[in-house]
This record gives sequence, C-alpha cells and structure tokens, in this order.
Amino acid sequence: MKDILLTKLRRQETPCEEFRAATLELAELLAADAAQCIPSKRTRVTTPLSSAAGVVPVGRVVLVAILRAGLSLLPAFMKLFPGSPIGIFGIRRDEVTKEPHLYYENIPALLPDDHIFLLDPMIATAGSVILALEHLGVHISPSQITVVGVLAATPGMQKLKHRFPVVRTLVAAEDPELDSRAFIVPGLGDFGDRFFGTD
Repeated sequence: MKDILLTKLRRQETPCEEFRAATLELAELLAADAAQCIPSKRTRVTTPLSSAAGVVPVGRVVLVAILRAGLSLLPAFMKLFPGSPIGIFGIRRDEVTKEPHLYYENIPALLPDDHIFLLDPMIATAGSVILALEHLGVHISPSQITVVGVLAATPGMQKLKHRFPVVRTLVAAEDPELDSRAFIVPGLGDFGDRFFGTD
C-alpha cells in the first residue's frame, strides 16, 4: 500500500487534493510502523476471568515537526498518540549554500524516558534533520529519537547515520541521489509546495 500511495505522490499530474489525501493515508501507515519503535516492558493484567501477560509502553511519546512540510505528517501521529506533547522547529534551507537555518524553536520540556518522533517528509541532504537532532540532543539521548519521513536520498541518509548512528530512521522509500539544487532524484518535487498548494 505504501508503494501505491508513494507512486501517487511522485506523479507530476497528481492534483493538490489527491496529493494531500495520499500523504495523510501514508502518514497513518508510517505512524503505525513508528509505534513499533516505542520502548515497552512486559506486565500482567487482570482480565474478567483470570490474568494475562501483556506489554505496556515505557515513557511518553513526544511529536516534533519540522516546518513546514512536517505539519503534513502531524495529524496521523496525533490521531495515534492523542495525548502527546508537540514541538516545532522552523528550519529554512538557504537555496544558495544549501545550509539549514533555524528561525523558530518551541519544544516542550522533555523527560528522561520520553521517545521523540521527529517528522520531516523529505530527507534530502539531511541538514534540517541533523540541525533539529543537535538541538534535541541537548535535552535527550539521540537513541530515544526516531526520524520519520516519506522519502529520503541515500547521500542524506548516509550523512545522518554518520552524524547520529543511534537515531532510528523510518521512511517509505529511499532514492539514490540529489540534483544540483539538492532535490531528491527521482523524488517527487517540492513536497511542501505540492501539499500546501503553493507550487
């Protein structure tokens, strides 16, 4: 199903409303996959007839979105983790230098056993994700963070793994390269513009 939805996102002719619908549906699948990354512990519960072995999560889930495209994944994660605190990073990439610049940060107070889902649909150079991880790493271990995206480029993933080897990553697909503008190839174009209808 992810491949079908991703194909719809890649297709140049896909109109904004279909792009949004496919994104939201794909985000729900990614959120379900991401739930498997949450630390858990074994327990026993009392049933109406006896008791049974079970599993419960350890700590809270905290959702952190990178503006603006990360907002597209947020509704699905809020639906699955409705009580989660939400943080925001505003990070803009300089189109000349390709370097990320942080212009806004609002992160909730983090607890020692929190698990963070860092949401950014496109991991191209990984610059924005790495900058966000550097800021989060002041408060929490990178091993407690899972980066969730729709599409990644191999060079960006390699850079991310080199800088933060213990951070988990979850993406629907990985493409082999970046073009001269640091866009993912074959990719799907500018995700934010296509989702928000500003292309």
